[in-house]
Amino acid sequence: MRSSLAPGVCFLRTFSRDSWFRGFILLLTFFIYTCYHMSRKPISVVKSRLHQNCSELVKPINDSYSLNDTTWCDWAPFDKNNYKELLGAVDNAFLVAYAIGMFISGIFGERLPLRYYLSAGMLLSGLFTSLFGLGYFWNIHMLWYFVLIQICNGLVQTTGWPSVVTCVGNWFGKGKRGLIMGIWNSHTSVGNILGSLIAGVWVNEQWGLSFVVPGVLTAAMGVLTFLFLIEYPEDVDCTTPQHHTSDGLDENQDNPADLGNGPCINKESSLESAARCSKEPRAQPAAISFLGALRIPGVVEFSLCLLFAKLVSYTFLYWLPLYIFNVAHFSAKQAGDLSTLFDVGGIMGGIMAGLISDSTNGRATTCCVMLILAAPVMFLYNYIGQNGITNSIVMLIVCGALVNGPYALITTAVSADLGTHKSLKGNSKALSTVTAIIDGTGSIGAALGPLLAGLISPTGWNNVFYMLISADILACLLLCRLVYKELLAWKSSLSRDRGYKEI
Repeated sequence: MRSSLAPGVCFLRTFSRDSWFRGFILLLTFFIYTCYHMSRKPISVVKSRLHQNCSELVKPINDSYSLNDTTWCDWAPFDKNNYKELLGAVDNAFLVAYAIGMFISGIFGERLPLRYYLSAGMLLSGLFTSLFGLGYFWNIHMLWYFVLIQICNGLVQTTGWPSVVTCVGNWFGKGKRGLIMGIWNSHTSVGNILGSLIAGVWVNEQWGLSFVVPGVLTAAMGVLTFLFLIEYPEDVDCTTPQHHTSDGLDENQDNPADLGNGPCINKESSLESAARCSKEPRAQPAAISFLGALRIPGVVEFSLCLLFAKLVSYTFLYWLPLYIFNVAHFSAKQAGDLSTLFDVGGIMGGIMAGLISDSTNGRATTCCVMLILAAPVMFLYNYIGQNGITNSIVMLIVCGALVNGPYALITTAVSADLGTHKSLKGNSKALSTVTAIIDGTGSIGAALGPLLAGLISPTGWNNVFYMLISADILACLLLCRLVYKELLAWKSSLSRDRGYKEI
């Protein structure tokens, strides 16, 4: 059943135009997922504060510390020699819960009003993020508390990705989808940057605020989502986008609208009429099954590729500040600030991947080429990236672009393409489930990466990078069949073009 229109949107209806509303939805969903990622990032910055080299710090005048206490500046239970394994367990609690919850979340996302689903998810995510930080003020030193909070937060954060991709997919057709979503997907990196910068303000003092502030901002965004999110173009009498093209028009041929062109259908112009924001329910296509979504061509390959691509990306997300702190010997705040350059590169990579894939109509080939280039760049960053601040800045940006470019393309444009695949015959109900399958499979890699980094890093950071390079190569190999199909399609297209010229 179609959801009632958000109350905060009613007054906008008389001024509606397709381009205005599409821009509004794009901006709103951008801020929504920026907040989701902002609330995930503080833990990677605060790690270096939970376990430090206390001999380099001045011990405060306090009788509670003994003269032989070498861990007085650490936060129990992370004051032991196995602190990397414990921090890895905290990361993994979130990521495993997120991976498991993601497969279920897409099914709920297709059957519940997205506005309610997203709003509730953001409010709960803000709550659990804040509770992690409140452990500092409540002087909590039990590992199970932090693990439990991370599990709960991982589950509620699964409400975000399938919902925002579905909402954007409802509003935008396939034309230039890679570029539009490449720009839009920069919310991931923008959220990481904001999370790092906000956490860095308090990391050396009251590190609990590094979690509480992002948590409050996320909850506040949840309220705005409830007031203003519009799930379907029809809810404000806007035209429905054309999701795929063929030799002729598809099922959406009566309502073609591509990326914001053309006005809304303003059937009612008075404010009194605009206040009637609820629409009569009408017959909707049945939601697709899990196995049905898996049978869509390309879903399995891109899902497995994302598993390894996200393994690499999330290892950088959770461990890069600590790596910079340990290897380059920057302060916790400086390491957190410098790590944001990886996300700056990620923004560039996502836009570049979207633009190239739109121009070539080759999503798989674009991902494969970037993954091939990422492997040697990661190797070079590990060996020469810390030889001077200039080297570090340049290598972080390039590495971020090549690592996050394929990840961004698969989770946005590819997911939307497959969720509105022509084999579905216009049934857009598959979008949330396909998105959840792809991102859920990727989240398994996101859980494995930080876990493996925590287990391998005691043997040396070189081994961590060898693991990341291996995962990157596997991600590339999984796309070989799709790349081959795209190459055949290009060859066929060139042959036709040559035939037309001869005629």
